[in-house]
Amino acid sequence: MSSLEKELLLNKLPSRPPKPTGPQPGSKARMGPGRKRDFSPVPWSQYFETMENITIENEEGTDISYYTLLSHCQFLFGSSGPVLLLLHGGGHSALSWAVFSSMITSRIHCRIVAVDLRGHGDTDVKDSENLSAEAMSRDIGNIVQSLYGANPPPIMLIGHSMGGAIAVHIAASILLPSLLALCVIDVVEGTAMDALNSMQTFLRSRPKSFVSVENAIEWSVKSGQIRNLESAKVSMAGQIKKCEGKYFISPTVSSMTIDIPLEEEDEEEDEEGQHVEVKRKEEPQPSKRKQIPEVSTNCVYTWRIDLAKTEKYWDGWFRGLSNLFLGCPIPKLLLLAGVDRLDRELTIGQMQGKFQMQVLPQCGHAVHEDDPDKVAEAIAAFLIRNKFTEAKGDI
Repeated sequence: MSSLEKELLLNKLPSRPPKPTGPQPGSKARMGPGRKRDFSPVPWSQYFETMENITIENEEGTDISYYTLLSHCQFLFGSSGPVLLLLHGGGHSALSWAVFSSMITSRIHCRIVAVDLRGHGDTDVKDSENLSAEAMSRDIGNIVQSLYGANPPPIMLIGHSMGGAIAVHIAASILLPSLLALCVIDVVEGTAMDALNSMQTFLRSRPKSFVSVENAIEWSVKSGQIRNLESAKVSMAGQIKKCEGKYFISPTVSSMTIDIPLEEEDEEEDEEGQHVEVKRKEEPQPSKRKQIPEVSTNCVYTWRIDLAKTEKYWDGWFRGLSNLFLGCPIPKLLLLAGVDRLDRELTIGQMQGKFQMQVLPQCGHAVHEDDPDKVAEAIAAFLIRNKFTEAKGDI
């Protein structure tokens, strides 16, 4: 090739893109001095269209909260595609599905219904500590009946951890006659039963309270409970609640008057886990108002549900789960954070092709929060492969 031909060829090639100047994906570049990570909470409305309550007319008078996100289209299943009915894990809430929901609805035509299970989130029941598999399964059957009546649309159940176990119990029953498929995320009978012995120790190791929602979000990320900051910023608000009458007090020269419960002495934890002693003196009746120092009277947040009190139901969630899962006569998908979680029954079932399995490494237990994009990709591919929905655009 002559020098003139080489020059002409080079002129036809596209120019080399400029080298990126910022940190690259996966890089471990440190943040500059003075820059702090933003742990501010994000409202659910950035991910869901509506948040509603359904009152179930039964002996318990249950108010079940659920969030919806609709993906509108015109094709196979009416106007909006199959319903993905999402059940969260123990201690979490429907908000744990927020980021995942926005990602999967961008891939396929579907509808999202994410439910706060009893005792969790904003769902209110008289017996909030009755977390039996039977009671929670009935709740889901009731909410589907209330939403859709006698002709529910095609439904895929997707559950994480405790919610995955409840999803299996529902799928093994006849509560949802329009059930299309089942997806269970990071829950396996053998591993779960082994972990129950150390569950109380784990629950005691968590902070009992937080000084703010931001403090709770920061803890969840730094402790590794949720490895995705975007997920934590929307979902942690569903795990905690305000404690009435508890304050962290920062003394200054000014003061303010507030109503507080009259107790001799309380101990709370500050943002760094140190105990802060708050003393309150009783005053002559009838007045219960007192002067306290100010600038900040930050309300304490604590967990919405005391999972330690529900221990008697744990065995019922997981015992016999593997055989129940394998016996469900519908297409099944199992998503795990590690292949080591498989027990003997599921290992044999997977070798026999009784269900589809995908391992998502680099994730913690909250797989759908840690890597919502990969989980959405896996579930979307599963639904398309089984011809339960259609992809959007070029996906």
